[in-house]
Amino acid sequence: MSRSRHLVDPQIAPMLDMSSLDLTAESLPAIRANPMFTGEGLPPPPFPVREIFAPVPGGPDVRLLVMDPPSEAKDRAAILYIHGGGMVVGAADTALADKPQMALEHHCVIVAVDYRLAPETPFPGPQEDNYAALLWLVDHAGELGVDHARIVVMGGSAGGGLAASLALMVRDRGGPALAGQVLIYPMLDWRTGGPDDPYRNRHTGEFIWTREKNQFGWRALRGEYQPTDARRHWFSPALAETLADLPPAYIATGALDLFLDENLDYARRLIDCGVRTELHVYPGAIHGFEMVPETDLGEQAAADLKRALGRLLR
Repeated sequence: MSRSRHLVDPQIAPMLDMSSLDLTAESLPAIRANPMFTGEGLPPPPFPVREIFAPVPGGPDVRLLVMDPPSEAKDRAAILYIHGGGMVVGAADTALADKPQMALEHHCVIVAVDYRLAPETPFPGPQEDNYAALLWLVDHAGELGVDHARIVVMGGSAGGGLAASLALMVRDRGGPALAGQVLIYPMLDWRTGGPDDPYRNRHTGEFIWTREKNQFGWRALRGEYQPTDARRHWFSPALAETLADLPPAYIATGALDLFLDENLDYARRLIDCGVRTELHVYPGAIHGFEMVPETDLGEQAAADLKRALGRLLR
């Protein structure tokens, strides 16, 4: 018997009847080929999108999709966007579903990162790809008409976790300052769903992204890495000893999302460290809830995000 179905918002209940993806090493190739995770078949964007390749020290160049709406402005903001997919699936091309419109709405440039996936590329490969993408964006800010002081990093799910990792890497390395970090139900704590899970909420993670899938994704990213050295919070941001000196944060999550508790804890710790933080928890919301069109929850989340981006990008 379902322990939390009765708590799911009725407007997003159709998500519960979607066929659940059985995430295993054997099923991974077929899941990666699903248009949902490749971006195949999306309508063309409202303006040309460029594909470029940025150098990554010690690795192959990382592919970037540059969404640069026509503009004469020289001081635009920019968003570095990191896609989700549990660390093991997804592509930058999925951003073409809605990020060009976001770029138009906010008069900004958006760069989507096609970081390498686990398990073929475990930690720290994906993190280094995202860091290299940020350096490319800063280095090319002038030609893009971007003010390098107005760059925000953004991601959802695994992309949200990688965005949080990037903010920590920038702080630790003394890299280019970020104007904000936008974390949509971010994947932050490698312990969630495993034997050392510190949360164990009875009503989260039953649908879409489960504890079993979460542990699969984290195992793939970890590879042979043991999260005991000074980089452990780049791997799993929840392991950071301090969250001080990070950019302002926007965190949105669902009350039934597996990541609820780690997101709440991360927001609390950010606030305790003096980081300006905005937190939203949507009642009755499961992982990916905003994918259901024309729901009150989705419209509220979109409005909250639009306002927050407006503040951070200014």
